[in-house]
Amino acid sequence: MGINKNKKVGAILIQILVLAGLSTLLISALATWGASNLRASRREYNRELSFQIAEAGIEYYRWHLDSDPTDYKDGTETSGPYVHDFKDKDGNIIGSFSLEITPPVEGSTKVKIRSTGVTYSDPDASRIIEVEVAKPSLGNFAIITESSIRFGEGTEVFGPIHSNGGIRFDGLAHNIVSSALSDYNDPDHSGGDEFAVHTHRDPVDPTPPSPVPIRTDVFEAGRQFPVPAVDFGKFTNDLSEIKTQAQASGKYFGNSGKSGYHFVLKTDGTFDAYMVTALVPVPSNCNDNQGQFDWGTWSIKTESFIGNYPFPSNGLIFAEDDIWVDGQVDNARLLIACGHFPENKGQETHITVNNSLSYTNYDGRDSVGLIAQGNITVGLVSENILRIDAALIAKNDRIGRYYYRPPSDNKDRCSPYHVRDTITLYGMVGTNEDYGFSYLDGTGYQIINIIYDANLLFAPPPDFPLTTDQYQIITWKEIK
Repeated sequence: MGINKNKKVGAILIQILVLAGLSTLLISALATWGASNLRASRREYNRELSFQIAEAGIEYYRWHLDSDPTDYKDGTETSGPYVHDFKDKDGNIIGSFSLEITPPVEGSTKVKIRSTGVTYSDPDASRIIEVEVAKPSLGNFAIITESSIRFGEGTEVFGPIHSNGGIRFDGLAHNIVSSALSDYNDPDHSGGDEFAVHTHRDPVDPTPPSPVPIRTDVFEAGRQFPVPAVDFGKFTNDLSEIKTQAQASGKYFGNSGKSGYHFVLKTDGTFDAYMVTALVPVPSNCNDNQGQFDWGTWSIKTESFIGNYPFPSNGLIFAEDDIWVDGQVDNARLLIACGHFPENKGQETHITVNNSLSYTNYDGRDSVGLIAQGNITVGLVSENILRIDAALIAKNDRIGRYYYRPPSDNKDRCSPYHVRDTITLYGMVGTNEDYGFSYLDGTGYQIINIIYDANLLFAPPPDFPLTTDQYQIITWKEIK
């Protein structure tokens, strides 16, 4: 029986058609897949290009701020957004970035920049970046001092400590303790030179040239010496310039003709001002047996109300007289300073805090600076539990509490105020001379807590000295 050639050809034709159909489907699928990959690649390319355009917007405005530090409107009078074309290397416009600028609050240098980058070939592939830029201040120490300093037992410090002199530390330091010296003669006792950063906590440190022991029970993060000296002069702003600015758009008080002024800060954005008419007299047998400069009670006995004033727009309050300050702030940034001109030793004005000065917010929204031409003092009649939230700077003298003698020989002397319980300083301490709220005989504050406010670095009080005029990126995040 012969083979039917027509049937054979038909079967082959059917197979060819099936294979052709399958090939067409495969080729179509491959083409669709390829086109999809190409679109995805183009989208990814455009998204990456949009990201680079958004980054270019950030860098552009950083440059703009460096050349015009107070222009937050991109050289215009509008509120934005501010749109700029973006060109390729051949000068062709291929996209744009759009900027939204949030200016700093009064006294801060922190600027928020949001940049949206987009390519014109794919507007849906936009990217958004948001950064905060700021100029760092000199507020990067919990304690900074020009001269030698001692910290007694019961002192706990959270934050870096530096002295251009020597440091005796007998408390607990949670951060680096550094000195510009290699060794020095500790004035608190006799004997030879000691390490520039040393402790008398048991066991007492050996003396040079012995190896420096590791004392994590005292210096939790270690100690460093010698290190480069810090220019303390940068911390002490020109007080006459602060006075000029306070007279122009802040709040200025001249010589009171009495003992000075008492400012009570309030959470409603105002402060009460009083004229201090008399100080607490020195108790019987309570005297300055250590010869401390300007020793006294520095405590208010009587005062008269002057008025209630809103916090000034530039945050500056200045008095050419002694100042007492306390109270609480809420969403406020202030610099309170005092000075007497021409500036002469022995005629400096001082700031005293006898009652708590506190923040409501500890996220950088509240910031107070106190700059005294002379001392920053805690007086005789001070709160037993005292808190001071502020950056404290004593331009020429010291920060601390005077020595008030304990009872002896059946004499009350400075009792009961010779001993106080706890003082907490939240912010920073900058002192030209020494520092101290307690004494070796147990007088003064028994517990001293010093806590560094990290917000001072980029959001300091108004007119606080800066380390540089260049803006630095402090936060970065992609929104889209």
